[in-house]
Amino acid sequence: MEFLKKINSRAKAENDTGFGTNASSYGGRFVNKSGNANIKKTGIGLFDSISWYHTMLNIPRWKFMMIIVVFYFLVNFIFAGIYYAIGVEHLVGVDATSRLDKYGQAFFFSVQTYTTVGYGHVSPSGFLTSFIAAVEALFGLLSFAIATGLFYGRFSKPKAFIRFSHNALIAPYGKGTGLMIRMTPYKNTNLTDAEVKIMLGMIVEENGALVNKFYSLDLELAKINSLTLSWTLVHPITENSPLYNFTKEDYENINGEILVFLKVFDDMFSTTVAKRTSYTFSEIVFGAKFIPMYFKSSDDNKTVLDIDKLNAFEKVPL
Repeated sequence: MEFLKKINSRAKAENDTGFGTNASSYGGRFVNKSGNANIKKTGIGLFDSISWYHTMLNIPRWKFMMIIVVFYFLVNFIFAGIYYAIGVEHLVGVDATSRLDKYGQAFFFSVQTYTTVGYGHVSPSGFLTSFIAAVEALFGLLSFAIATGLFYGRFSKPKAFIRFSHNALIAPYGKGTGLMIRMTPYKNTNLTDAEVKIMLGMIVEENGALVNKFYSLDLELAKINSLTLSWTLVHPITENSPLYNFTKEDYENINGEILVFLKVFDDMFSTTVAKRTSYTFSEIVFGAKFIPMYFKSSDDNKTVLDIDKLNAFEKVPL
């Protein structure tokens, strides 16, 4: 295959990547932009394949709040229906006459019982209604305990508040070119001991079979003591690089992917956090360089980091 001739013989393939070598079984990219593995699991039930705790910790904030609110009203609608079916005459203090008013008062009695507020305006009468109210109160206590745990888990979960540039660039570097990827922290955190590893992954034909090939890309700087501003990762494309002699057309036509793995110590959480992302060859811009994203303030007392310029680049000749 003509493409294999472009891979520098000095570039050593890695075998302990965890992605496997059977490329014929792979579809799409190896890693999504979010950093999650591009894997869909089958052969197991839905409830067994999903960790609901991890799902509730990782879903967007608006989805989490929507689930909490919908669950809250749904539960009270159900219990209000049960009280209404038993008969609101078993709820002492209900003075409604229409069906809608009766159901409305049953609903608000359910809310008071579920939240254990218990204003006392309406109270259950009879064994069955009292039993349902007792079950609902227990269910409410358990529900709020779970919701509180999820709120705390989301609030306290260590996260790498770091953003990567949307594109990787092939930019001038030294006397040649380099692969460049930019990242930056975007929260008021103190990040130290940052360490990055970058790999090139490709599906190639070898001896008549499709195989996954992975190559470690050496970096100009793989570790830094403090990550406070932007950090541009640079892989010099030298004679030892697997990207050596690649042209713009190669990046447009070859199925390749750049995998980025970051580990950094976060003082706020006092633990090491990790971040991953990837760039397919179609997300690599050939002949461009990043525009600086930090500058000194007008009063010359601070350095201003402009997060909006994380993805900003300009075209340059190579």
